[in-house]
Amino acid sequence: MRAEARLDAARLAEIDRAIQGSIAARRLPGAVFHLERDGAVYEKAYGRTTYEEGATPVTPDTVFDAASLSKVLSTAPSVLLLAEEGKLDLEAPLVRYFPECANGGKETITVRQLLTHSSGLPAGLPAKPAWEGKDAAHLLACTQAVTHAPGSLFRYSDINYVLLGQLVERVAGMPLDRFAQQRIFAPLAMRDTGYLPLQRMAAARIAPTRRGDGTADAALHGDLGPGQLLQGAVHDPTVRRMGGVGGSAGVFSTARDVARFGRMLLGGGELDGVRVLSPESVRLLTTVQSPAGLALRGMGMDIDSPYAQRPRGTVFPVGSYGHTGFTGCILWVDPQSRTFYVLLSNRVYPDDKSNVLALYAELGTLSARAAGVTAQVGAQAAAPPAAAAVK
Repeated sequence: MRAEARLDAARLAEIDRAIQGSIAARRLPGAVFHLERDGAVYEKAYGRTTYEEGATPVTPDTVFDAASLSKVLSTAPSVLLLAEEGKLDLEAPLVRYFPECANGGKETITVRQLLTHSSGLPAGLPAKPAWEGKDAAHLLACTQAVTHAPGSLFRYSDINYVLLGQLVERVAGMPLDRFAQQRIFAPLAMRDTGYLPLQRMAAARIAPTRRGDGTADAALHGDLGPGQLLQGAVHDPTVRRMGGVGGSAGVFSTARDVARFGRMLLGGGELDGVRVLSPESVRLLTTVQSPAGLALRGMGMDIDSPYAQRPRGTVFPVGSYGHTGFTGCILWVDPQSRTFYVLLSNRVYPDDKSNVLALYAELGTLSARAAGVTAQVGAQAAAPPAAAAVK
């Protein structure tokens, strides 16, 4: 499926220069970019998997840690599939499924509020005192108190999706990774996508992320010894403590596989004659479902929060949707023009310190222009502060 002539070659060359410039500036060692509009596809790999001389070149087959893209590739659609089957109620309180969480103001948190980051829960689980394992994560999540009344505040929170991943496991009666594999990744022929990649592929196929330097904050990567490399083990420290499978992170994928997911969304939940999600589930995932007056979020996808404005760029309209990942990943979809783009990278190699926010904004704008999308006057919100980084 190649039709690059239908895309703007000059803008594609600008995309190449933007990514190559970021690699030259050591903001990321390598990346794969994929742009698609109604069958016209541009896909290209850049750089190497690390900065070291002789490092493996990145190819379209390179597997990346997708970080928080896991929330929309795996967790949210899994929840929606269970809702389709009548096995859970999106408007039900969390405590219907987890009575043990009935404390700290969490009694009224609904599944919808977890999906839209409007639960009022803190942003992440504390690392101290030290803990390990899924059960410990669940206990810790259930002891968190809300800081604001559920439904009154937008705060992007990994705790929301840790709980949602555990909800899938409890309702489906199987681990999240197995449910996502059986119901999402396998039906979509996302052959290189899943949790715990070292169980099915050689580490050499996977772009490394963090390298231990002996000085890492114990709250983040203090479990890594000096020189120890994360290559196939999830970068997110919370999910690493959980064993590599969590609702907030843990999925590894290729740009080609993520593109299949984007194509399925534009197909109303169906791809190549295989239905994965109902049209209603796609609507809930990708259109505004957040409380009035808060940042615009679907039940998974970002539409117009501070985290959306850079990957959306200045041309795609509000109403386009997507998500980013801390490791340097984007999926952004414009249903109106039937365009989407994917960026997978390992900008966190070797120490999490590089900043690719300017690249995100550039790619969002250039992708739309390369696909021939026309800007809508007044459609864009103001640029977010630098602190609204990468999620």
